[in-house]
Amino acid sequence: MTRYLVVPQWQGSPSSRAMQLIDGAQAIAGDLPRAATTMLDVPMEAGESLGSGIHRLSSLVRVRGMIAEALDAHAAVAPDEAVLTIGGDCGIALAPIAHAARRSPGLAVVWIDAHPDLNSPESSPSGAFAGMALRAVIGDGWHGLSLDGAVAADRVIVGGARSFDDPELDIISAHGITALTVDALRDPDALADAVAATGADAVYVHVDIDALDPAEIAGNAHPEPFGVTVAELTAALGRLRQRVPLVGASLAGYSPASLAAATDDLGAILRVIGALA
Repeated sequence: MTRYLVVPQWQGSPSSRAMQLIDGAQAIAGDLPRAATTMLDVPMEAGESLGSGIHRLSSLVRVRGMIAEALDAHAAVAPDEAVLTIGGDCGIALAPIAHAARRSPGLAVVWIDAHPDLNSPESSPSGAFAGMALRAVIGDGWHGLSLDGAVAADRVIVGGARSFDDPELDIISAHGITALTVDALRDPDALADAVAATGADAVYVHVDIDALDPAEIAGNAHPEPFGVTVAELTAALGRLRQRVPLVGASLAGYSPASLAAATDDLGAILRVIGALA
């Protein structure tokens, strides 16, 4: 059985539609099994940067602690039950990846996103943590939001990215991070092959819905053309799960244009959730 942890965090987003991530998370939660779903009460205040170069840092640190507590509480009563964390912005993946890495030291991380999220506070054009989340996963970030080597960079796979800042390209090259293009993901075995090549014995998968082609989903504040289709993504995830145990997952980035439109994309989103759960 899969448990669902819904975290309507908006403070890590660079978007003018950041607050609508709350509507998106709540819309998804409404279609999940109620008995298996926990909704975190994320604080509404923006928070302070505290001189870190990360906007709204104090709130992000607080929410990370809340997610970690919820995952630890769940593990205490159901240690073998997977949790799918749903956001909100991509920063919600940090605590679940840390949790998964403690359970599986040989963990690989698959990051499916139109943007690789590999900026630092110094290189980020926005100061938004969502664009730094994967950099923090590999232990290269502000100390309060960094996994400090829990996941080696050579066990990280970026998939579907097609909008890179130059410093992100430098990090991919310097750290030996594998990057699979959208075209590569159209081969349903490519993702599983890339994870297997790392030697990992377990995998965590994070999906930002902006990896999907804009024709597939409307509720996306950062649409990038020529993305992967739902069918291609779910096929790749299915093959991956056949070959490597999935010990955790997250999905983020759903920001519908309005409350009235919040249910429009749920068919596509629930297919992706089904592939992760």
